Amino acid sequence: MNKNNCYCVIMAGGAGTRFWPVSRVNRPKQFLDVAETGKTFIRHTYDRMLKILPQENILIVTAERYRDLVMEQIPELERHNLLLEPYARNTAPSTAYATYTLLKRNPDAHFVVMPSDYIIENEELFAKTIEGAFDYVEQNDVLLTFGVVPTRPDTNYGYAQVLGGRDALKYNEPVKVKTFTEKPDKDLAKIFLASGEFLWNAGIFLWKARTICREMEKHLPQVTGLFRGWEHALGTGVENEFITKAFSDCMNISLAYGVMEKTDMAWIYPVQFDWQDVGTWESLYNYMTERDGNGNAMSADKVLAEDSRSTLVISPEKKKLVAIKGLDDYIVVDTDDVLLICPKDDKKFKDFISQIAMPEFEKYR
Repeated sequence: MNKNNCYCVIMAGGAGTRFWPVSRVNRPKQFLDVAETGKTFIRHTYDRMLKILPQENILIVTAERYRDLVMEQIPELERHNLLLEPYARNTAPSTAYATYTLLKRNPDAHFVVMPSDYIIENEELFAKTIEGAFDYVEQNDVLLTFGVVPTRPDTNYGYAQVLGGRDALKYNEPVKVKTFTEKPDKDLAKIFLASGEFLWNAGIFLWKARTICREMEKHLPQVTGLFRGWEHALGTGVENEFITKAFSDCMNISLAYGVMEKTDMAWIYPVQFDWQDVGTWESLYNYMTERDGNGNAMSADKVLAEDSRSTLVISPEKKKLVAIKGLDDYIVVDTDDVLLICPKDDKKFKDFISQIAMPEFEKYR
């Protein structure tokens, strides 16, 4: 592993709406310690990558409005390693921006794309896995993602079917992806789980900058075409103007939908480290292991729970008693200005809080 050519791009631009009302537009979940680990998500992610790569090779992509939050939490970040998006356009445009930036700096760059909101328990094994993946990509021209053995038919993840079926997963080494399906419905996810041929896409990608550039230009020309002229604009005084124009005209599309579902160069590395994508209240409930006899998970000073099961209770206010009765599979989140009581199902929650976009709720976003 030649660390001079190895980089990390941390994606930290999301609004964190699925953790509302704790996560707000002005301070979304990546800047919070929602899982009560002692550090914010983004600080954890940055520190984890510092054990693998030199500081100067770690970039963060985030929204312009979060510039100060990033510098507050990672004050040592080099300013030219903070890439600011003027508009939210999902992960494909973000990746294009990072790819062209790295190609300008180092045409031989390899980089790992790392979301900012994961919990990794075994960091030593994680580091060895990432280092091994860099070595693999150096020798093989592939788009490498990382796969986790699914434990439930979760519809929030992408699923990768491996070529060779169950037998191909025995060796814990990269294997070619046969099909890639982003966020299937519940019935399809159950079929995937039962087959034993699918892995969750952990949302961590690793590749040569030249390779992902070529594949994005092949499958997403409507995005990459907007970056035409990057060689002369990035890293200069006109970069902000150039990026503002590119993002203002850009479509909203994820890397998974735009490239990984279409490319024939996708490979997946089955991982052994403990990985948790704590992206929703339901996933936080699944992460929390301390529960009462009825499966309720609670982060509150005092809770009185009666006839309630599989319910998540979050109350940062330490002097308050939270009393619940008759709730089955619910979320109860109490903040200074919002009390949320809602079924824990991700889809129901997402449909419900979409109403927060209405003008009368603006101050609660």
